[in-house]
Amino acid sequence: MNRICKMYCYHKYLKADDTEQYVFSPKRMDIDSVIIYGQNGNLTLDAIRWLIKHNVQISILNWDGKLLTTMLPPESTNVKTRFAQYHAFEEEKARVKIAKNFIEAKFDKSQVVLDYLKQRYLSVDYDFTEDFEKLKKAKSIKEIMGVEGGVAYKYWNEFSKAIPDKYDYESRIDSSRRPNGAGDMVNTMPNYGYALLEAEALRAINAVGLDLHVGFLHEMNTGKNSLAYDLQEPFRFLVDLAVLSLIERDCMEKKDFIRTESYSLRLRPTGAKKLTEEINLWFNKRVSYKGNMTMWSYVMFLKTRELAQYLTDKRKDIDFIVPQYETTRQDTNDIRKKILSISYSDWKKLGFSKGTLHYMKKNAKADKPFTLNAHNKERLDKWEKLVANG
Repeated sequence: MNRICKMYCYHKYLKADDTEQYVFSPKRMDIDSVIIYGQNGNLTLDAIRWLIKHNVQISILNWDGKLLTTMLPPESTNVKTRFAQYHAFEEEKARVKIAKNFIEAKFDKSQVVLDYLKQRYLSVDYDFTEDFEKLKKAKSIKEIMGVEGGVAYKYWNEFSKAIPDKYDYESRIDSSRRPNGAGDMVNTMPNYGYALLEAEALRAINAVGLDLHVGFLHEMNTGKNSLAYDLQEPFRFLVDLAVLSLIERDCMEKKDFIRTESYSLRLRPTGAKKLTEEINLWFNKRVSYKGNMTMWSYVMFLKTRELAQYLTDKRKDIDFIVPQYETTRQDTNDIRKKILSISYSDWKKLGFSKGTLHYMKKNAKADKPFTLNAHNKERLDKWEKLVANG
């Protein structure tokens, strides 16, 4: 008889006498990580052994959303790979080249987010051309970090233009007015999301046998996962887009957050659940890479493996910009204006129902994002041709 593992999870947002039961058969688990967030609950040693044997990562987040610790499946041990990593770290020229790659990719994906916002918010405006030129000329890690700081300032300034006033958002750049930890809802969400991203990076590092403490962009410090911080840079945009998606759809409520004694804000389990599910959706989105449609979470593993291959001279170059990602939204200002300008009589001449147009106009007037199905997009195109032909 197959042994069945039963996991009982207690959540503070459930009633005190409620439990959720998950039953898994051996070698048939449809999860690859467990995130523990909150101060109450327990996990038995039997459950831990079961999870690790099935290559399931266990990550524990602190009250402020930061990654406290993680339990990973047995690591890949490759002494040659680690020696190559240490050698590249000690060689200034090699270290700078790798560090530049991380930041170039971060700049590229930052533009993806801002381009996505610009389609909906006309006030968003930016230009990273000068910053890219500075990055090319940078000859030290200090110079690279200086350029990165300038782009981060521009990025978060434009990002803030998409945040409704009710969120009382304060820039992530100016922390002088904030308490220790996030002081508003918007800053609380990326902090938690980046912890999940760090856990993904640790999984990839563990799988290919690199040393997680030896990064190329971030300096080594006791207890710091420097290489994980490096690997997060090209993928932070996924967390940012997930946060924007929740904000634009007005999914988060005040009751999803709690104010601590130090006046910082943290997620309640209800908010953590919403954010985790949204980030998982973005991690699981697929992108074309090397002829396959690959999930972004797996892309991180592939890029980490490519880094290891580059360090051991199995690859001639390293590139974190690829795969590139484009986001095209259907609720741009132009599309909203077109929908609102359509008369019911013209719409009816095309043989379409008044109810469909009414629903489209209702979406166009609202602040929330919306999508057009294939039929409605086709109808809108027909209307545009009708107008163009007089």
